[in-house]
Amino acid sequence: QVQLVESGGGLVQAGGSLTLSCAASGSIFSRYTMGWYRQAPGKQRELVARITSGVNSNYAESVKGRFTISRDNAKNTVYLQMNSLRPEDTAVYYCNAVRRLHLYWGQGTQVTVSS
Repeated sequence: QVQLVESGGGLVQAGGSLTLSCAASGSIFSRYTMGWYRQAPGKQRELVARITSGVNSNYAESVKGRFTISRDNAKNTVYLQMNSLRPEDTAVYYCNAVRRLHLYWGQGTQVTVSS
């Protein structure tokens, strides 16, 4: 069992930056692929970025070059550094952990980017 708690969301102006954190507890964090997803009002949840246990990462095309995912296995935490934020980045951001058939979600944190 894995519990995920996101933090770091908030209101920021376009062009600004935020760093989201997701703290995990309850299992062997380093073995999980960790991901950040987001869901805007009226839209489906979409993958933003993902990082494997081997620290390979991939990103949605819309955030490449602006967002960076990283993990600190000693702190059981995954981060999403978001730069050059745009109004279209406004969404609830969710952390997720996947390993084999196990999938866990956090409760989400709101990110609002004003124009």
